[in-house]
Amino acid sequence: MVFVRTTPRRPVDVTAVFPELAPLARPAIRLHPRPGSPSTGESSVGGPLLWPAEEPWPHCEGTHVDSGFRESPAEVRLTRRRVARQLRDPHGPAFTPEEEAVKERNAAMLAERLDAGPPWPAECPVPMLPVAQLYLRDIPLLRPPGQADLLQVLWCPYDHDPGHKPSTALFWRSAEEVGDVLAAPPEPYEVNWQGYVPEPCLLAPEAITEYPNSLDLSPEMRLAVEDWSRWQAADVGVDSSYADYPAEFYNGNLADSPGWKVGGWPPWGRTDPNPRYCGVCDVQMVPLLTIASFEWDGGELRGWAPYEDRAADYTDSHYAGQDPAQPTKVEVGSTDNMQLYVCPTSPEHPHTDLIQ
Repeated sequence: MVFVRTTPRRPVDVTAVFPELAPLARPAIRLHPRPGSPSTGESSVGGPLLWPAEEPWPHCEGTHVDSGFRESPAEVRLTRRRVARQLRDPHGPAFTPEEEAVKERNAAMLAERLDAGPPWPAECPVPMLPVAQLYLRDIPLLRPPGQADLLQVLWCPYDHDPGHKPSTALFWRSAEEVGDVLAAPPEPYEVNWQGYVPEPCLLAPEAITEYPNSLDLSPEMRLAVEDWSRWQAADVGVDSSYADYPAEFYNGNLADSPGWKVGGWPPWGRTDPNPRYCGVCDVQMVPLLTIASFEWDGGELRGWAPYEDRAADYTDSHYAGQDPAQPTKVEVGSTDNMQLYVCPTSPEHPHTDLIQ
């Protein structure tokens, strides 16, 4: 890893206020993706995968929900580059020579597609897009099966029912067993939404400790967290503006962290807690990976912004297409999170997902 990100110390030691929470602590690793040029030998979001040349690239054969969005991944990336460049240099050219070439190539592909007629690509097996590649050496919280030391996550860039979300696929493998690497993986003709095309990002994994969202607590513990007198008695300096809703202070500052992460506690809010159970052995599944639309927001969750990003977060850098809180450009749901769950008994059992 070539850079570091550090989560600020939490404003309160929550176990000093509620010792009952100590047994509920869970380890998590915040991935802190930031734009870069990862290689196949590095952990990344949206980067190239260490994919064996002799192994077929995964395709989605499910039923797709067509949103009407008509851009290829290359066009999405081109638009992002153009917007960022024009915001930095409003008087620059509309297209650079490289961008003109990409534009012409995309137009030719679209013309070829229209000439071919139906069935359209949305109705055919669709090449999946790389979402994340995680090496065990960087993310020791992973619990891969057998001798595997690498997790690869891909998704179909079309919405699927139920839930209007991309369909995901997980692959565990041993990196040393990969010989020749696939040099040019196929890409889909088009995507359902630009937020399904991750920007290539390097990672700065950081181990932290999380506590459950108040919705995940027992009724008794939830009442305790919502009891302002408990916070007052602990004399930990919580702002009195939270007197009417101390649970919001707990959830926003002390419980589960926002952003891309492995492990930890799930970020509820869109719905109440919805336990997932393994379809093979019926064991309750555990969070594997949180795919986040934003690393933090401008409100309560801004306190989770790493020290190293504080200066950029308070500047106008995000107006130049470089929002430090959305480095991956991924957006799922209504700027929500997609949580991937795995079976704790066997990670090889089929995983499941949930939008929150």
